[in-house]
Amino acid sequence: MQNDISNELEGVIAQMLKPLKGLPLNIVIEGLSDNKVVPFNENDTKDIRVLEVLKEVAKNVKYNVNLNGIRRTRANEVGNDIEPYVKEALNAVGYKSDIPYTCSGHKKSTGYPDLEFIDEFDRLNYLECKTFNIKNIDTTQRSFYLSPSEDFKVTQDAHHFGISFEIIEDGREKNKNIYKIHSWKILDLSKLKLDVKYEFNSDNKRLYSKELILAEGG
Repeated sequence: MQNDISNELEGVIAQMLKPLKGLPLNIVIEGLSDNKVVPFNENDTKDIRVLEVLKEVAKNVKYNVNLNGIRRTRANEVGNDIEPYVKEALNAVGYKSDIPYTCSGHKKSTGYPDLEFIDEFDRLNYLECKTFNIKNIDTTQRSFYLSPSEDFKVTQDAHHFGISFEIIEDGREKNKNIYKIHSWKILDLSKLKLDVKYEFNSDNKRLYSKELILAEGG
């Protein structure tokens, strides 16, 4: 009996270790939040207008960042600095932008999506801010993350846009590089495919429990 349980458990774990691939973001979001991801409609005049405004936002972010550049040790740290520029540019064009409110009604800065904004048609839209290096844009390097949450940031049916900026190094100041924007992309994330890879985890309470400690000192 014990052997049967062990074999069954091994089979379950082996199945868990196989990642799921190609899951549509719209299906994942609806499953997590009960809200639909509205795809961009190139024949809808409202959607066309919002895209034109997002183009202006991208151009403004590029201009504002490039005035002085962003000083960081590594290029992958620049993404942390882009979001405030995007939020400011959205508000400057009249699109009320803020950190998304969660299901419980609280603002939450971490996790997907980065921002929400109300367009001129009083529609809520979600926006994820990204940066990229043109040298690895066509690789399988992971660059998008979405984790389930009990207090999820997606609370309404909405468009899910992405805005991403190509970052280049443009000099150095003291011990940091100066980064600027070379180009930008607007994305319709409703068409994004996701992979799921399971992981096992624990916490400090269990990791440092008495039964695990073999020795300690001060």
